[in-house]
Amino acid sequence: MKYILTALLLWGLQGAAQCKSYKLSRNGDTLNCTDMNDLKQGRWVIKVEGVRGEPGFDEEGVFKNGKKEGYWRVYTAMGDLYAVERYRWGQKDGVSQYFNITGLAREESWKSTNPDNPYDTIEVPDLTDPYKVEMKVIKLEGSAVKHGTWKYYESGTGSLLKSEKYFLDKKEDPASMIIPLDTVANDSMPGVKKPLATKAKPQAVLDFEKKNSGKKKVKVIDGRTF
Repeated sequence: MKYILTALLLWGLQGAAQCKSYKLSRNGDTLNCTDMNDLKQGRWVIKVEGVRGEPGFDEEGVFKNGKKEGYWRVYTAMGDLYAVERYRWGQKDGVSQYFNITGLAREESWKSTNPDNPYDTIEVPDLTDPYKVEMKVIKLEGSAVKHGTWKYYESGTGSLLKSEKYFLDKKEDPASMIIPLDTVANDSMPGVKKPLATKAKPQAVLDFEKKNSGKKKVKVIDGRTF
């Protein structure tokens, strides 16, 4: 056991040798490392004190070259999990979840921008064909934009209260997503609907309709005996 603790301490010190300042956890892990270029690196645990009536909180996660990267967890001052946020290039990216005392409260969906290359390739729906998308290279405005589905849940029951869908920070109009009633599921594309096919009329029916077009009353033999 003594040798294991010594090895962990040496490993932590080796990592700390690359840090201008740092802390060591109880397990000997290097925390809160600031490198020689004054950039935050590796795992950090940050305590934020309450100010102006706002409650304090603790957060933990990883820094990469001074920017938050990957999943970060935020805890209340009482130690309860408040949020699980996902970061890329120091900005929110992907799905972040927020909690209250009863469970999941909401989910947010974000898309971050690479500051070194603000262009990205995304799927853009075709305006005339709902089953077609095009891949386009666009420039993203802002460091992070709302992109995807945001969900809000009822406190206590966890039932979904509402959802909003965003496309590059623009909220989509639910009316544009309405599907006509004369549609059926497309088995080849789960979750996608297509118009019902119109069955062609027999030639005899077409001839009958043409012959009697414009007549007010047409006698039809339907097989009934009364």
